Amino acid sequence: MSQKTLPNYIPALTGVRALAAYLVFISHFEYIFDGNFPHAVQRFLQEFHMGVTIFFVLSGFLIAYRYYHNFHLTKNWFKQYLKNRVARIYPMYLILTLGAFIYYYFTKDARVVGNFPSPIGALLMNVTFLRGFFDDLKFTGISQGWSLTVEECFYFSAPFMFLASKNYNKFLIPVVITGFGALLVFLFRNINWYGFFGNFTFMMIHTFLGRCFEFFVGIQLALIMLRKGATRSSSVSYTYIGFLLMFVCVGIMSQLAIPKGWSAGLHNPFGIFTNNYLLAVCIALFFYGLLTEGSIIKKVLSNKFVELLGKSSYIFYLIHLGYIRDYLNNGINWLNDWIFEWYDKNGLDWHSPLENDIVNLALQFVLLNALSILLFKTIEEPLNHYIRKSDFLIKVKDGKAAQSVKVTT
Repeated sequence: MSQKTLPNYIPALTGVRALAAYLVFISHFEYIFDGNFPHAVQRFLQEFHMGVTIFFVLSGFLIAYRYYHNFHLTKNWFKQYLKNRVARIYPMYLILTLGAFIYYYFTKDARVVGNFPSPIGALLMNVTFLRGFFDDLKFTGISQGWSLTVEECFYFSAPFMFLASKNYNKFLIPVVITGFGALLVFLFRNINWYGFFGNFTFMMIHTFLGRCFEFFVGIQLALIMLRKGATRSSSVSYTYIGFLLMFVCVGIMSQLAIPKGWSAGLHNPFGIFTNNYLLAVCIALFFYGLLTEGSIIKKVLSNKFVELLGKSSYIFYLIHLGYIRDYLNNGINWLNDWIFEWYDKNGLDWHSPLENDIVNLALQFVLLNALSILLFKTIEEPLNHYIRKSDFLIKVKDGKAAQSVKVTT
């Protein structure tokens, strides 16, 4: 049997990005469901932060699939590699982060700067991704942007992880990286420096050193696919098994006691193990199914509209919390008040659909997606292409941008 190679671009993996972003969205607004459903439902939805793990495993897969057999630790290769990463991640993050601090200038919303004494300093910590190393600053700026510090650390580390895996026991890599994180906690946990590696929970949940295994699992999946291709001799439905096991992990975390001072079962030691290790493996099984099987889930995730949602999901992730969402929510509340004033003025006794929190959230979800698609088409995608074709970091040879394998967005 000849080996069935994967195509360069896999639409289902772009659709997965939308799924991951929407799971995170639900986890941040789970409290809305608490009054209308049993508390167990709210606890279950609370653990949908699993979307972040999906992002991390996917990043590990895509970077390894693209670069594992095509990396050279030379100056020019690294410049081109970093140029591609900057083009993909940085422009929208910078624009929206600057927007957050302009919003702070006018509103003095303390959430933007946290307890940092200087707004300019907080801005610098955010635009350089350094805030992600400090427990006290991780939610400043665009609060959910802490995960981009984790992503950027992986991008910088990936070539060296590839090199190490070719020369040493690859399974020691996450052990060494996480061990280094533990050492930093031992060194700095008693130093009051804005929570710089201040405790093990922060290190394991919010830093690359604690979450490296998720990327490592994605890398190993990529190596399997590079070695074996998409040829399958087994009839096991990994898509559905992996998908089901992902939510089994969510169920496990939802049953764990929440440690004092934290907010989810994820923060329980066994929750950390479930999220960072068990869930990562289950996600890899799910991805393996998407890559090698035809399934209803794959067809849905490969749909052109879902693909568009996946391409714009990075912006959705960045705006679903924070000042843009706050303005949207305030606008809907204003509209709701206006409707009631109109009822009173005309002597009507009726209810506004916008007073229902779940309807309100669903409307915000639709509007956030519409705004994300608009920003993707008008700003993110053009800037991405412009940077790749520019002489930023490294000059483009023969007037053409360096070509890259298109695996996903």
